[in-house]
Amino acid sequence: MDMLKQYAKYGPLMCLLTMGMMSCNNGTTTQKQEEEIHNAATQVVPEEAEGLIGRWDITVDKDGKQVPSWLEVKLSGFDVLVGAFVADAGSSRPVSHITLKDGVFSFQIPPQWEGGGGLFTMEGKLEGDGINGTITTNKGNVFQFTGVKAPYLVRTGEVTWGEPIELFNGKDLTGWKTSGDNSQWVVEDGILINKESGANLISEQQFEDFKLIAEFRYKEGANSGIYLRGRYEVQIEDSPKDRHPGSHYFGGVYGFLSPSEMATLGPNEWNRYEITLRGRMVTVVANGKTIISNQEIPGITGGALDSHEGEPGPIYIQGDHTGVEFRKITVIPAK
Repeated sequence: MDMLKQYAKYGPLMCLLTMGMMSCNNGTTTQKQEEEIHNAATQVVPEEAEGLIGRWDITVDKDGKQVPSWLEVKLSGFDVLVGAFVADAGSSRPVSHITLKDGVFSFQIPPQWEGGGGLFTMEGKLEGDGINGTITTNKGNVFQFTGVKAPYLVRTGEVTWGEPIELFNGKDLTGWKTSGDNSQWVVEDGILINKESGANLISEQQFEDFKLIAEFRYKEGANSGIYLRGRYEVQIEDSPKDRHPGSHYFGGVYGFLSPSEMATLGPNEWNRYEITLRGRMVTVVANGKTIISNQEIPGITGGALDSHEGEPGPIYIQGDHTGVEFRKITVIPAK
């Protein structure tokens, strides 16, 4: 009888508590389901940011000299803008937050190879189909910039390859020019040699889509690279074979694409690249191993000759870091 009385007394309360817990659980489940349906496919770009989101080929006026840069603006979550930036030197660096207010966008990034403390500030606005504004360095220098939307460079259909072009004739520098007066490039015993840090070497011929075959040798501690269309660097570096692959190391597209493995034969050995570039899509075969397979290059890499990605460009060999040697440089252009 006492137990029946207690049940009668507390039974309704237990029911209310149970119903409340069920209600709370249902609410949590519903909320969780609502959160889970938000993904990149359901993002709605804020109207103010519609024209800004995307990739931008930028030209910076540095005291009368036109130098290239690159910017990507992306939407993170509901309304936060993030991105990546490439200066005229160095590699792609992340932008954690881009503010956009009253049509003006801005962000700050720390220095990379420029050194020193402080921050770089980029501020600009949309005007028509382009952007323009200023870049203030961590040392207080202010430079004007303009930018245009980067082309997609999409290719369709099968490609037909033309006749091979030997860019290096094994005798002299015919067909090449240097980026400055301090050239360290010579030809000895059929080998193209950059003896030490100096000018870069640029082919006089320009190309759009192509296959490139290069056989090269470097010394211990060396750092160089081959620029495709003069804009995208495939890294040549004395990278330890036991290092984790990375975009800054041997075979990487500098700052953007990492190779699948460290395929270098090491210093003082003849290494071989077979690189196919079609639009933005690149395949890199190093010493017989495919280490980058038909991957998109997002934008120019630091050290690019210009940011005009829709135009043909030369093959350019980096000579301003350390010495490097080549015995073969062949281009097979697409028809």
